[in-house]
Amino acid sequence: MESIMNDIRLYEYDSNWPNIFSNQAEEIRSCLGQNCLEIHHIGSTSIPGMLSKQDIDILCIVEDLEASRILDDIGYQFKGEYNIPLKYSYSKNTEDFKVNLHIVKPSHGFISLNLKFRDYLRQEKDIALQYASLKRKILEDPISSERTQMGISKYNLDKNLFIKDILNKAGFDDFIVNFVLHHKEWEEYHRIRKGEIFNEDNIIYDPNHPTITAENHYHFVLYKGAEIVSVAHIEFWDEKTAILRPFATDRKHQGKGYGSYFLRFLERWLKSQGKLIVKLHASNDAVEFYKNRGYKEMEFDEESLFKNCTDLGKEL
Repeated sequence: MESIMNDIRLYEYDSNWPNIFSNQAEEIRSCLGQNCLEIHHIGSTSIPGMLSKQDIDILCIVEDLEASRILDDIGYQFKGEYNIPLKYSYSKNTEDFKVNLHIVKPSHGFISLNLKFRDYLRQEKDIALQYASLKRKILEDPISSERTQMGISKYNLDKNLFIKDILNKAGFDDFIVNFVLHHKEWEEYHRIRKGEIFNEDNIIYDPNHPTITAENHYHFVLYKGAEIVSVAHIEFWDEKTAILRPFATDRKHQGKGYGSYFLRFLERWLKSQGKLIVKLHASNDAVEFYKNRGYKEMEFDEESLFKNCTDLGKEL
């Protein structure tokens, strides 16, 4: 066991970790039945020789996300989506280990991201050793276990650049949508919103606007591979209606279909949240984009900050 100065503890690789995974995977399959399509051991405990916390990370691919709530019956505590929309998180604690269970439907970008990361480090032993060394170095900082307001530890934040480099080397190039959490995501979020929306209408951009932290407002980034390419802001207006606030793709990535993917994903997420209608103030040069994706002119009892807008909406 590593000797450290905070509440994060790393352990030398334990050959029993794959056995724990296998036992838990069997229980999960039995509980979920035909809803369980695939199940994988991911994270550091899935990489032979890797230094790790004693957290067994499991990825389960299912047909029906909501039906996975039955996992409560075998001791898995539901944690919600946490940092990734349309990914259900569960945890299970015992005296000897903890399981972090991640549930997604097929084609979710979380699948490719984790399997490519795992398989690359299993194959590239030297890179795996560098990753383990980085973990040790980060934990030398006595505040590495401190968490941001969004609940992410400095330990995890400090691994971010190295992980992105591994993903690039592993050939990860799929889409994945995150709720905006750490400072690098916020930097890109504000940069793209300001440059592609607010500057266009000569409106002063306030990165500390109250909607950034309001409970009924949600902020997203779309990754293509390890790069943030699009951003979105959604407000829950009432029980049935959501408002799509500033939604933009970085200029250098426009015209590649990224916005279309992002919009479809957000619509699926809104449906999962029980919303029936989404409305927005669409800039006039974007009206055709939205109308081609099922949006129609719809009354919107709110005045827009932006000039030359058309009020649109869509039933989900």
